[in-house]
Amino acid sequence: MEEPRKRSRPGRAPAPAGRTSRPRQAEVARLAGVSQATVSLVLGARKQGATISEETRQKVLDAVRALGYVPDPAASRLAAARNNLLGVFSFTSTFPTDVQHSYYPFLVGVEQEAAARGYDLVLFTGSSTGGAGAAGPNALSRVRLADGCLFLGRHAPADELLRLVADGFPVVHLGRRDELEGLAWVGADYISASQEVVAHLAELGHRRIVLVREDDEAPASTDREHGFLKGLEEAGLPGGPAAVFRSADPERDLTAERLRGWLDDGVTAFVAEETDTGDAWRALHGAAHFVGIDCPRDASLALLGSPPPDLADGPVPTGFDVPRPQLGAAAVRMLAALVAGEKATEPLVACAFRPGSTAGPAPVRL
Repeated sequence: MEEPRKRSRPGRAPAPAGRTSRPRQAEVARLAGVSQATVSLVLGARKQGATISEETRQKVLDAVRALGYVPDPAASRLAAARNNLLGVFSFTSTFPTDVQHSYYPFLVGVEQEAAARGYDLVLFTGSSTGGAGAAGPNALSRVRLADGCLFLGRHAPADELLRLVADGFPVVHLGRRDELEGLAWVGADYISASQEVVAHLAELGHRRIVLVREDDEAPASTDREHGFLKGLEEAGLPGGPAAVFRSADPERDLTAERLRGWLDDGVTAFVAEETDTGDAWRALHGAAHFVGIDCPRDASLALLGSPPPDLADGPVPTGFDVPRPQLGAAAVRMLAALVAGEKATEPLVACAFRPGSTAGPAPVRL
């Protein structure tokens, strides 16, 4: 007697011969030799502002056909549901709700643009305390309560962010993260701004300049260093490793003796990067005060960004201002487009040069 045929569920494609389960997106990625985020970008409606080469796209489509992969319609319907909420997740020691926090102006721009577009905000404050935490697998899954999420902070977990992108969840990082394939981001043009600061110092007659920065590979730090070295090269000044001082703990490592040594070697200007900790500028400012440098008579100081709150009342440092509210607004525009399933692009936002009072003509040393 012939056995009755099993009915297939509506909306489901039959599994390939020899399989009893639906092929998964991760299998497509392995067969194509690309990331799961790339597969999602090729197959999904949301492009996350990324450009996929035709060769990569074809590899993904070939793997899809070979495996018989079809998207899960239930998951697609769930991803399409909206409630007009945008999330904000910060990878900082404290969530930036204090007006003195360097990230607070970002939130001002985020809030204004979100309100103009009819969105409410969900602030995921547990990210900074460790209570709900940002560590461990699926630590960011709670952001799915919102229609999409903005992330800000120097050290965001790459794997978790890429998992969200691969699942088709709209994500925007505030700050350059082009090393994470498929992740949308908005950023400031730190390279050009840092280059402009060096050009200003060179015009003042400085011929030996040192950059003080934290010892990590955060994209914002990398961009500032790249702009600094490019500025030295264009001014015909000595660059290379000797022109950059990197430290995991600048306040410990940037000693008065080290600063005196630079001065004895002919360095007349020092530049520090801005970070969310403010450690580089605080270390440089403290060492200069301890040595007794009369700034800018004895040496010039410049800051690639804004000073930390505890030093904001002192002399205005020469450098540039990061357009934080504009960046926050740009991030919301990009995220809103991704939520709507549209391709999103935002240009780099220019930083405004700040003349300040900490840089002057290079001192004449006999």
